[in-house]
Amino acid sequence: MTVVKSTLSESARQVVGEALQGTLVDLLGLSLIGKQAHWNIVGPRFRSIHLQLDEVVDTARTYADTVAERAATLGVPPDGRPETVATTAAPQGPKEGWVQDTEVVGVLVEALETTIGLLRERITATAEPDPVTQDLLIGLTAELEKHRWMFQAEDWPRRA
Repeated sequence: MTVVKSTLSESARQVVGEALQGTLVDLLGLSLIGKQAHWNIVGPRFRSIHLQLDEVVDTARTYADTVAERAATLGVPPDGRPETVATTAAPQGPKEGWVQDTEVVGVLVEALETTIGLLRERITATAEPDPVTQDLLIGLTAELEKHRWMFQAEDWPRRA
């Protein structure tokens, strides 16, 4: 059933819908990774990383809403159900239980790198069918790259 008629052709809507859905689940997964680490971090840099994790979570949640609404605008029903996120989100989270601050930094750098890599593919895929969605993904990528830079700097020179 199509409730919202898209301004895009069906083939363009398909490509853009896949890009938006993939981005949505990756962002929801990233927000859960950030919160899991936020609640379980231990170590001498607890406070600074604890607060930094909230910034990543805020970015992921804000953009997840924007991405889902963009999909709905184009007639693509967004799927953010827990089972969908659990089975399709690309970034991987921390181990269960308490996590050392240095390990949290590594987990976040890797989760952000994974998400950014997929976003760059989606930026390319949406260039022709929908520059509006491409622009949204470009802005998101810039924000996530900034977070990655800040986490990577926390772990210098080990991650240099």
